[in-house]
Amino acid sequence: MMNGYAQKIGLTNTTFKTVHGLDAPGQFSTARDMALLTKAMIHDVPEEYAVHKEKEFTFNKIRQPNRNRLLWSTNLNADGVKTGTTAGAGYNLVSSATQGDMRLIAVVLGTKTDRIRFNESEKLLTWGFRFYETVTPIKPDATFISQRVWFGDSNEVKLGAGEAGSVTIPRGQLKNLKASYNLTEPQLTAPLAKGQVVGTIDFKLNDKTIEQRPLIVMEDVKEGGFFSRMVDFVLMKLHGWFGSWFS
Repeated sequence: MMNGYAQKIGLTNTTFKTVHGLDAPGQFSTARDMALLTKAMIHDVPEEYAVHKEKEFTFNKIRQPNRNRLLWSTNLNADGVKTGTTAGAGYNLVSSATQGDMRLIAVVLGTKTDRIRFNESEKLLTWGFRFYETVTPIKPDATFISQRVWFGDSNEVKLGAGEAGSVTIPRGQLKNLKASYNLTEPQLTAPLAKGQVVGTIDFKLNDKTIEQRPLIVMEDVKEGGFFSRMVDFVLMKLHGWFGSWFS
């Protein structure tokens, strides 16, 4: 189950053998995959993630302090995430902090001491906030592109990024950020549901793809009536033969 979920969220270099994370033959992961797992947790289960910022917890009259010392940092607004130490993996820390609307995740693995993992994590987060910024080129309710839709009660559908229109880029590079899209299918056909993923949005910086986000339907498109669907059937055939003259 754990490995199935790992694949679903894009963890391409992770295999779990235990539920507790201690050393086990064949169990491995990477800094990138741990960052993706943290990103998914923050987005998908924010209530559970909020537990990671608690500085202490008392149960059965036993006080347990949080081992993540970054929570006490006066330089960062850290709110997680997880320490880990084993003989095989060394001292590790997945951390996250916010600055305004911007959030960064840092992963430090395999250090030799407890102090090093916290110092290096703080350096990474501080560097990131200093030299990068989070921008929103596609607002949550904005239309990125309008596309022809067939067999619907409307001939056109608005597509956008929804809540996924923000990207983190080097400061001052917004002017060089470009966005393009690709549809999963060559033609869109009704019915279409709001929020349905129909393609991808590629964000490029200096001709290099830096982020890929889902292209989603911004409003429902219901199936059209019998007559309009018959007309669209004919037009769709002609469109395939003669191009945009029949659309």
